[in-house]
Amino acid sequence: MKILMINKFLYPNGGSETYIFKLGKNLEEHGHEVQYFGMEHAGRCVGNRVNEYTSNMDFHGGSTLSKLVYPIKTIYSTEARKKIRIVLDNFKPDVCHLNNFNYQLTPSIILEIKKWSKQTGQKCKIVYTAHDYQLVCPNHMMNNYITHENCEKCLGGHYGNCVKGRCIHGSKAKSIIGCLEAKYWNLRGTYRNIDSIICCSAFMKSKLDASNVLQGRTITLHNFIDAVKSKNVDTYDNNLKYCLYFGRFSEEKGIRTLIEACKQLPEVKFIFAGTGPMEEKLGAVNNIENVGFKTGQELENLIRKANFTIYPSEWYENCPFSVMESQMYGTPVVGANIGGIPELIQNNKTGILFESGNVDELVRAIRTLWMDETRVKIMSQNCENVQFDTIDQYYEKIIRIYNGEV
Repeated sequence: MKILMINKFLYPNGGSETYIFKLGKNLEEHGHEVQYFGMEHAGRCVGNRVNEYTSNMDFHGGSTLSKLVYPIKTIYSTEARKKIRIVLDNFKPDVCHLNNFNYQLTPSIILEIKKWSKQTGQKCKIVYTAHDYQLVCPNHMMNNYITHENCEKCLGGHYGNCVKGRCIHGSKAKSIIGCLEAKYWNLRGTYRNIDSIICCSAFMKSKLDASNVLQGRTITLHNFIDAVKSKNVDTYDNNLKYCLYFGRFSEEKGIRTLIEACKQLPEVKFIFAGTGPMEEKLGAVNNIENVGFKTGQELENLIRKANFTIYPSEWYENCPFSVMESQMYGTPVVGANIGGIPELIQNNKTGILFESGNVDELVRAIRTLWMDETRVKIMSQNCENVQFDTIDQYYEKIIRIYNGEV
């Protein structure tokens, strides 16, 4: 089978890129041919045979002229249609697997895939993995940029609410563009051309199903994770006892709430690993140690040695890798009961769920585990029985989707 993996970034940049690289590699290991289409970039590490990519769109730089045409190009890209047609003619894929495509590639590529399929008689299934809420929300997060409140006002196609709330970077102009983009593609019915939409949580599926266009095309399939060996719970060192937050230091991640909880728990040692706009607020709290952004073995060691990790998010998270990763390493999670998070944590077995944004509940949950080492050890042992899909198990499921069996 030939699969064209489509994503605006073709270099390591975030979760969707990790997803396409690992899935693409696994598909190749199973004998399938995989090529990639997206933006050109100096860091691009995958590609296609004819070396056709769209121009790199830098929203934070570029010439004055380029900035003037960006609003149009973020809605409809003739360049993306022309370039992907060249790739389609050469590669002749059986499946086009869409990932993040809005703004830089635009949904115009969906029209070109359907046009190519019709003109050539080549059957080509269009599959889309939803990494965010871009098909139903102009700012992709269902969270107001200014108030940081979760928002469902645009569900059902009421995109004018994005402009009223200035939901895209607090800018009315950008919110108008986002609103127009959403309205345009929904009026054209472009998303009806997507055969299957993979939602990485049942929660996300419920939000996408609010659209009559998307309903009936959505499939819940949690993300995959590498199988690892759990920690030995008998090696706890009380002298190194700490709880860990790792991730972005930002409002929507619940950092303000977590900082307040830290202040109320002076006896607890907190280690924060990450970076973000709220980083300077950590220095004012004596029992927080900020070790900065960590990856690889350093981060793994921090997670494994922690008594438990904390995931206090306050927006509609989908299938956060951090929650899965922590449990795979045998470390329980205190997680916010929001979005797809409760689908990943077995409450009171592999962690504790608390009401998102509720400082008092978060304090109680942290104190409960901090004071009860036996309970933490039992939860750590329970984590050994947690089963998330490995990449090979995920492959078996996605091949069925590619074949139209689901």
